[in-house]
Amino acid sequence: METEQKNKRGIAFAILAAALYAINAPFSKILLEFMPPTLMAGFLYVGAGIGMIFIALMRKIKKYEAKELKLTKSELPYTIAMIVLDIAAPICLLFGLNSTTAANASLLNNFEIVATAIIALMVFKEKISTRLWFGIFFVTLSCGILSFEDVSSLRFSYGSLFVLLATICWGFENNCTRKISSKDPLQIVLLKGIFSGIGSLIIGLFIGERIEALWSTVAVLCVGFVAYGLSIYFYVYAQRLLGAARTSAYYAVAPFIAAILSLIIFREIPDVTYFVALVLMIVGAWLSSQDKPLIKKVKNCYSVF
Repeated sequence: METEQKNKRGIAFAILAAALYAINAPFSKILLEFMPPTLMAGFLYVGAGIGMIFIALMRKIKKYEAKELKLTKSELPYTIAMIVLDIAAPICLLFGLNSTTAANASLLNNFEIVATAIIALMVFKEKISTRLWFGIFFVTLSCGILSFEDVSSLRFSYGSLFVLLATICWGFENNCTRKISSKDPLQIVLLKGIFSGIGSLIIGLFIGERIEALWSTVAVLCVGFVAYGLSIYFYVYAQRLLGAARTSAYYAVAPFIAAILSLIIFREIPDVTYFVALVLMIVGAWLSSQDKPLIKKVKNCYSVF
């Protein structure tokens, strides 16, 4: 019973994190018209960090004492890797958004399930069920379809490839975060926000990017607080309860919410390829999010469940 309650809480945190992150792709695509991608990636994470400072202050004012463990030197390698990957991933995503539709980018974000699960298996020895492998297959097939500008000529979309590269970075980052998920989520998000944000800002300024409108900075900080700060905060709690692979699977609802928002905001009419990929992605995400075995044994015979 306790395990069931734990799973339900973990699933709720994962879906909440996904819903908050869903606003990232459509609103970032709009704001890319007013701010270059590397600086935007930096301000998104700085927004997350500032938001966590605000929450920490609210904790102190209300004298809320969270019984959370602090990070130690033993977690330093995972913490550094997490920060570096969090610098690379959003930069790749925003460069991808410059060359592909927000709806496509939103769906391609589901490749994070594949990357997270395979890395969890190969590097961190996390167990992966048969059902999840089937889910990975369908998600990968869907991403493959979306990665071609013209399926008949097999021409790759470079924007889609940047988005996929971002999901691979986040796949590694998810597993690093999983290793420190028993620690205080507020501290984890604060470190992500401040150091990943500053790192991206330094890179952006070094390559010659500049802020064109002050209001856009405020807007990006707000998006960062919601889509990165609050989302990561609840994601860490979900990982603590579910593990990296399963949390990533439930988090897969984010791209669907983002794709719907993108279609409404930009009024882009997708072609048939998009809807084929959408169906495959839904099947893959559903398979990935189920805890039950794909095949169960019933009275000496097997049945598909």
